Amino acid sequence: MEEEGGSLTREGLVVVGIDGTANSQDALEWAVREAVLRAVPLEVLHVRTFRREFSETVQGAEEDEEAILDRAIGRALELSANVRVLGHVADPPAAEALIEESRRADLLVVGGRGLGDFGALALGSVSHDCARRSHCPVVIVRSAKR
Repeated sequence: MEEEGGSLTREGLVVVGIDGTANSQDALEWAVREAVLRAVPLEVLHVRTFRREFSETVQGAEEDEEAILDRAIGRALELSANVRVLGHVADPPAAEALIEESRRADLLVVGGRGLGDFGALALGSVSHDCARRSHCPVVIVRSAKR
C-alpha cells in the first residue's frame, strides 16, 4: 500500500485504543476476538492523560497510566490464550497517537462515546478523527448495553 511521500508497512496487526472506560473495554473485547480470527497480534495502546514530561512530575500518575494498560493486557489474555498481546503507553493527543499507530496496522479498533439520546447519534472526537484520518480500516465499537 503506497502513501504520499513513501510506503506504508503493514504488520498484520490489530490495534485497539483503551482508556480504562467501559467503552474501551468493549472495544478491547471486540479487538481480541478479531485478532484471534485473523491470527495476528493485538496491540493495546493507552494514551496518557498528560504528556510524560508532566505526568512524571505528579506522584503516582505514571503508575496509574501503566496500570490502565496492564489491566487491559491482562483482560485480553483472560479472553483468549490464543492471542499475542503487545502494549504501550503513548503521549496525547489520543487521536494523533492512534492515527500514527494505524500506519502499521491492518485494523484500528476504538470505543465510541455518546452522551444521552442526542449524543448517541454522534461519535466522540477521537473516534471521529480516527475514522476520517486513519491509514487502515477503523472499527468503532458502540456498546448495546449503554
